[in-house]
This record gives sequence, C-alpha cells and structure tokens, in this order.
Amino acid sequence: MTAIEQTEAARPRGTRLPRRARRNQLLGAAQEVFVAQGYHSAAMDDIAERAGVSKPVLYQHFPGKLDLYLALLDQHCEALLQAVRTALASTSDNKLRVAATMDAYFAYVEDEGGAFRLVFESDLTNEPAVRERVERVSLQCAEAISAVIAEDTGLSKDESMLLAVGLGGVSQVVARYWLSSESAIPREKAVQLLTSLAWRGIAGFPLHGSEGH
Repeated sequence: MTAIEQTEAARPRGTRLPRRARRNQLLGAAQEVFVAQGYHSAAMDDIAERAGVSKPVLYQHFPGKLDLYLALLDQHCEALLQAVRTALASTSDNKLRVAATMDAYFAYVEDEGGAFRLVFESDLTNEPAVRERVERVSLQCAEAISAVIAEDTGLSKDESMLLAVGLGGVSQVVARYWLSSESAIPREKAVQLLTSLAWRGIAGFPLHGSEGH
C-alpha cells in the first residue's frame, strides 16, 4: 500500500494507528498537498486536514514543514534511484537495458501520485537541503548508468559519466514533456521512439573486448 493509499484508508479523525503507519499516512497527505499547491503555498493546516489529524499530531512526527518536505523528497529520490538500478540489472541485452532505463523514468513520471514534481519541478530548489538531494539523486542515477557504459564499452570514467548524464537527462525531460503535453502516443511507443534515438548513439561505441554489439 502506498503512502497516499494509506492516507485514504486512514483519513477519518480519531483513528489510532501504529507510529509507522501514521507517519506514512501523513507523508501521503503531504504529498497530495505539496504536489497540488507547491511548497510555498502549502500549509501544515492543509496537510493535517487532508490527513484527518490535528496539527499537534502532525508536529509529533515532523517538527516543521521543511522536515516533512525533506522526508518526502528522500523517499521519492530513493524510489527513482532504485527504479533505475532495477532497470539496469533487468537484462544483459544492452538495447533492452536502454529501453528499460528509459521506461523507468517514464513510469516514475507517470505515477498518479505526481511525486516526480517534488524531485524535478520543485519550487524550493533555492533551499540548500532540497537542492543537494535533487542533485545527489541525479548524480547517483548517472553513476549507475555510467558504470554499465564503462564496463560494456571500455570508455573512461569521465567519458562514460558524460554519456550517462545525457541519457538520464534526456529520459526525464522527455518523460515530463510526454506527460505534460497529454500526448496521444502511448507510453510504450514513446519509450520505443526515445530508445531508438538513444541507441543509435550509444550503439556507436563498440563493446569492450568485442568487435560487435
């Protein structure tokens, strides 16, 4: 059950929940409010009301609005990183691996909770703690992609990292455009098109220790 689903299930006031379940419920409510209103327009009153709890209950778990936002950001940055790592490990076929990685970004952006907006479209990037988390997850995803590129092509660490940043950046920007434009192109087709574009470039680098691809 996701945090938002737990929010729906536990919204009526007066329900006593185990601490972890209550925390997840509050995170789900906060996600709904932050995604809909942005950080600056959201209020702890709104989040407490959305969760169906009193403000003192909310403050028992999160001392302030920024603490709550950072907890959500940590959760969803980790989800993105794990999705990318899972995609990279899903196959040894490099073209399929590119497709799986692209699809990981599309799936992340398409998730109905809209958590990607906290990571890629935050209105709080002037806050050092937020900026550091966003930059770190982008770097970690690129490092995961870079490690595979370096292993398969024999390119240097710097060269592999440059390509990895490009692949990750293209994936998330195109996925966000695809969603925001309400494109008639199905996700599977969109991923296929983007994979074809990326593969034409990445396939130009021969496999390490092999004459073919």
